[in-house]
Amino acid sequence: MPVTKSRDGTPDRLNELLGSTAEEACHQQVNCVGRVQPLTTPDGRYVIVRGRLWRAANPNLSDESRAAFISQLMEARREVKTARRELNAERLAKARSAVNAAKIALGERGPIWWTDGAKDFNRHLVQNTPYASWYRSLGLK
Repeated sequence: MPVTKSRDGTPDRLNELLGSTAEEACHQQVNCVGRVQPLTTPDGRYVIVRGRLWRAANPNLSDESRAAFISQLMEARREVKTARRELNAERLAKARSAVNAAKIALGERGPIWWTDGAKDFNRHLVQNTPYASWYRSLGLK
């Protein structure tokens, strides 16, 4: 199949996969099945979304544990949606607590999962962290 280009010069298939312009695509990676994956720091501790660091899940979790925690997280998020739709404050608080518990279990919140004593930069702008020069070297805006 020949590669055609869109107005921004990006191959149409890439735009189709990413649903974005080439500039936006630079902030993401596409895995082998065409799913968009966020950019990850070289040490794997953070994903970068719109220039901000977010702690990644603990890579030391077993596949079974990770799948169970993700399932709990998704169920809790669905419960948040339902509680918000129903305007049920008590149910919403319980659901948000369940989301937090799942994120802690995954290592995305709570105590850091690495053991080298490095500071946690969760939620910091990447430009204000030790990752700034690496991020600039990627040529992203």
